[in-house]
Amino acid sequence: MTTFPSQRRRHPSPAALIALSAATSLVAALVPSAASAAVTASGHSGGSKPVHTLVPTLDARATLSADFLAEGPASGAQMTPANGRTGPFDGQVIPGFSAMLDNGDGTFWAQPDNGFGSKGNSADFLLRNYLVQPDWQTAEGGSGEIEVLSHISYNDRNDVLDFPIVNEDTDERLLTGADFDIESVVRAKDGTFWVGEEFGPFLLHFDEDGTLLEKPYPLTGAQSPQNPYLGGAQPTVAASRGFEAMAGSRDGRFLYPVLEGAYLADTDQRRRVINEFDTRKGAYTGRTWSYQTDLAANVIGDAFTTRDGDLLLIERDDFEGDQSVIKRVYEVSLGKRTDAEGFLEKSLVLDALRIDNPHGIDAGEGYGLGETYSLPVQSFETVLQLRDGRLLIGNDNNFPGNDARNTGTPDDTEFAIVDLQRTKTTADALTVVAHRGASGYRPEHTLAAYETAITQCAEYIEPDVVSTKDGVLVARHENEIGGTTDVAAHPEFADRRTTKTIDGVQVTGWFTEDFTLAELRTLRAEERLPQVRPQSAAFDGLYGIPTLDEVLDLARHSQTCDGRPVGVYPETKHPTYFDGIGLSLEEPLVAELGRNGLDRRDAPVILQSFETGNLRDLNEMTDVPLGQLVNSSGAPYDLVAAGDDRTYADLVTAEGLAEIVGYADGLGAEKSVIIPRNADGTLAEPSDVVDDAHRAGLIVHAWTFRVENQFLAADFRSSTDPNAPGDLAGEIRAFLETGIDGFFSDNPDIGAATAAEPIAAQ
Repeated sequence: MTTFPSQRRRHPSPAALIALSAATSLVAALVPSAASAAVTASGHSGGSKPVHTLVPTLDARATLSADFLAEGPASGAQMTPANGRTGPFDGQVIPGFSAMLDNGDGTFWAQPDNGFGSKGNSADFLLRNYLVQPDWQTAEGGSGEIEVLSHISYNDRNDVLDFPIVNEDTDERLLTGADFDIESVVRAKDGTFWVGEEFGPFLLHFDEDGTLLEKPYPLTGAQSPQNPYLGGAQPTVAASRGFEAMAGSRDGRFLYPVLEGAYLADTDQRRRVINEFDTRKGAYTGRTWSYQTDLAANVIGDAFTTRDGDLLLIERDDFEGDQSVIKRVYEVSLGKRTDAEGFLEKSLVLDALRIDNPHGIDAGEGYGLGETYSLPVQSFETVLQLRDGRLLIGNDNNFPGNDARNTGTPDDTEFAIVDLQRTKTTADALTVVAHRGASGYRPEHTLAAYETAITQCAEYIEPDVVSTKDGVLVARHENEIGGTTDVAAHPEFADRRTTKTIDGVQVTGWFTEDFTLAELRTLRAEERLPQVRPQSAAFDGLYGIPTLDEVLDLARHSQTCDGRPVGVYPETKHPTYFDGIGLSLEEPLVAELGRNGLDRRDAPVILQSFETGNLRDLNEMTDVPLGQLVNSSGAPYDLVAAGDDRTYADLVTAEGLAEIVGYADGLGAEKSVIIPRNADGTLAEPSDVVDDAHRAGLIVHAWTFRVENQFLAADFRSSTDPNAPGDLAGEIRAFLETGIDGFFSDNPDIGAATAAEPIAAQ
């Protein structure tokens, strides 16, 4: 990966763009910082020293058929039919597992939730904890089947509860999914079970046979709409946002139940509260911690205390299959420092959408089963650390609704064992920047596009930033959003459509500066070029508009394929225009970097702009590297507005480059600036810009490489169909021969694979 040499007069001593944080205490691996890459006379980076990084690897997998029925009365009479399944069923459905306990002998306690998703449809679902034994499929074999050995039934036979239950008038008083929504479990040292549930939310204490021992323990100030004691009060947490996750301290004294969602009245809907409960005193201690999710809609799926006493937390979105964005395991330490905003520092342990599968376990049997194993289920709800240190992950399949693996077929219940191996990796000498994310595959400037880019081995993700009416920076290609969101379908915003002059050009549409962030949150992203990229347009309407803060958070909590921190490459859009309407971009941009701990020279951040004046301003405001963007025609608008007749062509002369090096560290050049095209559209001889820029001390990144024929030089087109894919790798190789240090691509998977090729092949 290339680094900017930082020849700006203000920063005579450069530092590496990438600084690796220490590996998580879970694996106690020492990860050294990546070395700064030396730029040779030809302009190529010398690469980075090898580092030890974590490579999650699939060791074993086992499944339980979605159609498996346990003994017991019929269930599912009121459930919503889906995927060809209609109740009732002649036995008890097992709709996946929301929590598990390791018995250390190859068996596990595995606990489903309330059944079919609500009080109203789960009265015939019995709350149980199943004893199961997987016959793991590994590289050496194994059936890959989960055997159900026995179960305990949760019950109130001691008549502890003081509100009516479904089986009120029976001797056994078996509990059902209409009574409680059980989601998490911790086993005490005396063999009893502590269960976290969501209708209260309550903590429930059962003996080893499943009998309720005490009345439910409520959390003061937390009441869901299903709380049996709610009366006429207003709920403070949303339905199904209670104790989805709960861990226990190593000594067994304390429980740490985690609210799945935010308190309804919390001004920060990304906050998730971790509570502490003293099992000896049977009371909450009052100690709490705040955890921040990557997005407000994300939920906490499970929690587990590691051997080192830290907490593993599943953070997931509500999507499944190829729509999935966040299916992750983060680690936090309750005893360590918080970040600048008071949230626990979290470290990525596992991205469940990117796990190596070198043994080909179950490859080809469904989506996410191949060379890379992915757990793209909606409800990723189980994580525990096995006694040998590996992780077990699993799902609640929400039977019969989820079909992440094979469309139209209910997902099986699935367990996977993941080994967090350490391996040496070395970054290649080229920087691959995901242009607006993986915008060739997902609608641009969405968390889905950025996460896809990360899984495709991009080293930087690129958000264009514009401002909202209330001064919040958001990621959009332009401040006009009629073509990149569904705003036109919102009648409440019809009167916001207007015509403005942006950089001297009249533009009609809807503009971010006329919307508050709260209003923009109601919109959904759409593919900008649906005729060109119908595969991306298939995801229209799913994803929101992320703030810059959310993009920075995603990047700093992610890793590249070679184990480095993911970089962020923000572009300020129309800074002169935004200055003119009192919404300057530079100050909030630098403030966001500071809040995220990224306003430093060695941060994996590069700021870029097509204008020159705001880069000069940023040079005085921040230490992060800066890049001057240049097009193959036109001029920086700030120069046009000032009556300065210099063009982009003037900026890439020897004199212009010498001036750029005084306030910026690199050059982001449109492809034709580097290799012009002949009249027939083929590549001509390269210009001197790359060599001249390197002599001036600037790094050069080229933009933008796209796979469709219409964006490729004629040499690399596959046909006359403008939207058909051509030879993008071939075009990239031609530009690498000029000595560029990196490039922007809408297709980072192709870009990364090409950049990793041996030099001879390029």
